[in-house]
Amino acid sequence: MHTNNQWSSKLGFILAAAGSAIGLGAIWKFPYVAGTSGGGAFLLIFLLFTFLIGLPLLMGEFIIGRSTQKDAIDSYKTIAPGTSWHLIGRLGIITCFILLSFYSVVGGWVLIYIWKAATGSLSGLTQADYGDLFGSIVSSPYVSVGAQLLFMMMTTFVIARGVTSGIEKASKYMMPALFVLFIILTIRSFTLDGAMAGVSFFLKPDFGNITSETILFAMGQSFFALSIGVSVMVTYSSYLSKKESLPQSAISIVLMNLLVAVLAGLVIFPAVFAFGLEPDAGPTLLFNVLPTIFGQLPFGTLFFLAFLILFLFAALTSAFSMLEIIVAATSKGDHKKRKHHAWMIGAAIFIVGVPSALSYGILSDFTIFGMILFDAFDFLVSNILMPLGALLIALFIPIKIPKEKLYKELKAGSNISTKLFSAWFLLIRYLAPVAILIVFADVLGLLNFLK
Repeated sequence: MHTNNQWSSKLGFILAAAGSAIGLGAIWKFPYVAGTSGGGAFLLIFLLFTFLIGLPLLMGEFIIGRSTQKDAIDSYKTIAPGTSWHLIGRLGIITCFILLSFYSVVGGWVLIYIWKAATGSLSGLTQADYGDLFGSIVSSPYVSVGAQLLFMMMTTFVIARGVTSGIEKASKYMMPALFVLFIILTIRSFTLDGAMAGVSFFLKPDFGNITSETILFAMGQSFFALSIGVSVMVTYSSYLSKKESLPQSAISIVLMNLLVAVLAGLVIFPAVFAFGLEPDAGPTLLFNVLPTIFGQLPFGTLFFLAFLILFLFAALTSAFSMLEIIVAATSKGDHKKRKHHAWMIGAAIFIVGVPSALSYGILSDFTIFGMILFDAFDFLVSNILMPLGALLIALFIPIKIPKEKLYKELKAGSNISTKLFSAWFLLIRYLAPVAILIVFADVLGLLNFLK
């Protein structure tokens, strides 16, 4: 394998893998899901499921990737030759292709807002003005598609440069910058009058608000938030040295992801409560509510610009991983093919994503099962393909990889005890599949039917 297809350091791997996990899910989706699901109670359940389900699955994907040093398809072929288990990798590639096609649309919206904030176009607007602005952006075919194209070009440029020179180098700058910006914005949010009410809402559990739906949301979010189920982490860990500790790397990534999710809540909820707004604003939180809040602060536009740049970094590092899994599978580690494949696949993803970019405008009347194309693709990926992939991986690991080999791989580079390994094995073999099946059943409406 070409040296440019290996991480140069453990830190580079952790930052890149954390960047893959820290995206729209942590910064955008987690706060508004928490806001609609009871705040602190949701956070506590989310933490529990992240360590009991998300972390074991993440370590499992690491084992598959590093033990084979292969891409998302060949890794399964190596472990289970002559079987159909390699379809897990193909499913991951298809999922990432579809996901990036509409994810890049949101990335394009962020680029537009960054431009408008930097040029002063967002100054002095009311909440109604922000609503009108967002509507005009998403309904304009030229603006929306053009911004999506720019986001995909930025993503493809980095992937074409390779693992070390592209993904790792970009992540080493973007991830520390992301944390610095978060800390600055958290401090600013805490200085607002009435901010502590938002902190209390977010961190103080109110178990009276817990419902079965809250538990299911938290369970689903716990493994979706870590890029689990699409074999992205299989691909990333295939570039990792045998000398590195998989448990330590996995725990570091989980903790970084949780820290960003908590910081996002500590930026958003104090500001929301300080200005008397509702914490359950939903997906419009980023493009409608937050600009209104920042617009009422001294130097608010500057702080909002910082938040948008932070959001862009998170979106890009996640996009890198989605494109990388596809390019790695097609170029087979050949760095000479990488650049050509990256631009071809990037172009194909852009083209497939154009209908999603137009779904709020000229294609708004075209629906699938009552959903516009953007929402339909989102539902397909988030509620069907990702949980299916996570379930198959949870089944694959204990069935096709001998227990002794699992322990040997986790032991390499670490000092994990047999007791901790046994606990991990029980979680991956029993709890993870059952939990995923429960979420899957809820998505498909089976739980409501059984009631």
